[in-house]
Formats: sequence, structure tokens, C-alpha cells
Amino acid sequence: MAKKPDLALDEFLCFAVYSLSHAFNRTYKPLLEALGLTYPQYVAMVVLWERDDRTVSELGDKLHLDSGTLTPLLKRLEAAGLVQRERDTEDERQVRIRLTKAGQSLKEKARAIPEAILCATGRPKPELRALNEQLLRLRDQLNHAETPTAR
Repeated sequence: MAKKPDLALDEFLCFAVYSLSHAFNRTYKPLLEALGLTYPQYVAMVVLWERDDRTVSELGDKLHLDSGTLTPLLKRLEAAGLVQRERDTEDERQVRIRLTKAGQSLKEKARAIPEAILCATGRPKPELRALNEQLLRLRDQLNHAETPTAR
């Protein structure tokens, strides 16, 4: 009987999540191309559709992105006419992000995307909701864990 390798890729949770992320990106791609958005731009827009007029740091916290990643993304959304970036009048260190009329109207075109993704999974909403909660708890646990060292 052959000995099972110590490191089997199909047993790595991180690889399952990584490859799942790629599968999601392939599924989202044609839907988002119709809107002229990338996935990171889409989730930034979703956050602004939830509540407009946020600071860059609020967006970064919500999206788990640093300002070095978020700023170029926001500049592209601004160039596309979907958001405006302005210095906060009360705190010049802060940049506020606001939807333009075009950004607000794009929400209507995007409404069908979550249902399309749900259908593509072939899973019922309650199952996906429970899985999402588990993944968020796992993400939060990893974000607060001490960095492991190889032994």
C-alpha cells in the first residue's frame, strides 16, 4: 500500500479557497464586463451603494484593502465617472468617496448579479448563508491569529 504524501494539495483548505476564488472570478467576469467593472471595483461600488459618502479608510476597512491597493481602484472608478473623490472639509487628511449620478444608476444594472451568482452555485440560499458566516468567522480568526512559524 502506497504511503500518502505528507502534503496533499487537495487537503489544503487555503487552496480550496484560492481555487474557489478563481472560479468565482470566472463566473463574475462576464456579468461585470457588461457593467465595465472589475470584481474589486464592483465590491467597492456595492459598499457605496449600501451607504454613500464614505472615507477611503472606511472603504478600506470594509473591503479589507490597504490604501495602496484601494487608491488606484478609486482613481479608475473616478475616471469612469462613477465616483468623486474629495478632501473632507473638516479633516483635510481624509478623502471622501461619493457616488456620481452614473454610479448611482449603475446599481440598477447590477441588481441581477447576486441572483445570477446564486443560481450558478446550484446551492440553496440558507446553505450559502451558513457557509458565508463560517468563512467570515474563519477570516476574522486568521486576521487576529499570531503569525505562525515553520518548525
